Amino acid sequence: MTALTLSTAAVPGLRADAIVIGVAKGAASKTSGPVVAPGAEAVDQAYDGRLAGVLETLGASGAEGEVTKLPAPAGFKAPLVVAVGLGAQPEKDAAYDAEALRKAAGVAARALAGTKKAAFALPLTDAADAGAVAEGVLLGAYSFDAYKGNAAPGDAARNGKAPLAEAALLGGKPRDKAYKAALERATAVAEELNRARDLVNTPPNDLNPEAFAAVAQAAAKEHGIKVQVLDEKALAKGGYGGILGVGAGSASGPRLVKLSYTSSKAKRHLAFVGKGITYDSGGISLKPAGHNETMKCDMSGAAAVFAAVVAAARLGLEVNVTGWLALAENMPSGSATRPGDVLRMYSGKTVEVLNTDAEGRLVLADALWAASQEKPDAIVDVATLTGAMMLALGSRTFGIMANDDAFRTAVHEAAEQVGEPAWPMPLPEHLRKGMDSATADIANMGERMGGGLVAGLFLREFVGEGITWAHLDIAGPAFNEGGPFGYTPKGGTGSAVRTLVRLAELASAGELG
Repeated sequence: MTALTLSTAAVPGLRADAIVIGVAKGAASKTSGPVVAPGAEAVDQAYDGRLAGVLETLGASGAEGEVTKLPAPAGFKAPLVVAVGLGAQPEKDAAYDAEALRKAAGVAARALAGTKKAAFALPLTDAADAGAVAEGVLLGAYSFDAYKGNAAPGDAARNGKAPLAEAALLGGKPRDKAYKAALERATAVAEELNRARDLVNTPPNDLNPEAFAAVAQAAAKEHGIKVQVLDEKALAKGGYGGILGVGAGSASGPRLVKLSYTSSKAKRHLAFVGKGITYDSGGISLKPAGHNETMKCDMSGAAAVFAAVVAAARLGLEVNVTGWLALAENMPSGSATRPGDVLRMYSGKTVEVLNTDAEGRLVLADALWAASQEKPDAIVDVATLTGAMMLALGSRTFGIMANDDAFRTAVHEAAEQVGEPAWPMPLPEHLRKGMDSATADIANMGERMGGGLVAGLFLREFVGEGITWAHLDIAGPAFNEGGPFGYTPKGGTGSAVRTLVRLAELASAGELG
């Protein structure tokens, strides 16, 4: 990953390949042109105070995601200035939003692929801003090139340009504890989020449930996390009918992985549960043509949970966090679960399977009940669960459902704090009746309209009584099929990792109700 440093060096004498500055959209009442953001004073001065005009001549407006490159002024050691858009200029005396800094840093880092060192002279008012820029750099510089060519990972021969090697954050305070802590946090969270991206991007022929479990075991050993893996025999002995039923059609057996991070100072216990379908063909209810190509991403929820638990351990948070990875491959075969079959779940409830492509809720149901047995203070599950949620909220926003309105609000606020677009969704009681079954306790399908909410209601049935629970449907933002934007790459995004980490931080600080 990109190396990060804090620097108080003067911009003109700094040895680097590029200097990154911010430029904002000026308020219409003041100016229609771009406005040079704080941090770039030395560059502007070297242009005799005319930098904004030069940038406007080059077509810059300060819009979010915009990149404008120009030669550095005479006397500068760095040969290039990269002006990156911050979006709207803040009101008077207001600081730039952390997410604006994060996005701008990510855009700049991606634009500087192939560069050895860049100096980021973006507006920093405190350590939190430095952390946002650092996080944006590390997430924006991400690339997945493990399957390109025969070169070593990160080698420029793989895709023509290696990621930005080093980023110096100007205006930072190298000896300040708060600034150093902000960089350490950004590094831990970004590294684990990028690990989740790697898992999501790994082809399903190389990432089956057993392989995923092995990755989790290795990381757990490295970071002092207790790990338990249940294979097919253990799942059968324990009565995990949902996970076994989904994995029945695959040559690769299912797994349930439990990751336990504990702190001697913890007063709260959070459980995170992740859907880990390493490939989803739809099973016997086969997906139509055109819907299979990206189904390696159906384990994004488990990847997010895995990353969040490891990040919590690396940060030494004073909270106990247990991660449950429900891993299976959903394939059609002679042994696959059929529409009409009835599964007996780990909770003892029976489920009539009306559609084998509604498999995520089946593996989650077993994992939710397992998590409930430990009676944590709260459970949060994460899943690429329904296309209906994508229809409702689009491709960049995940839905939040919960059995407690206050907790749903807390999760939403946590997502907003870290810059992850999310929206609270209801669990209408009248939709529950649609899952009534004449054969079993409940069916895995209900009314077609409101399908994302129906899925949430199904999951609620498998949460232990009296336990606070939230469900994050990340079907939209988990995998970006379009072009990169901000610090978000094409492919796996690591959606929900930062929200889960933030929830753990709030619980650690005693601020999560």
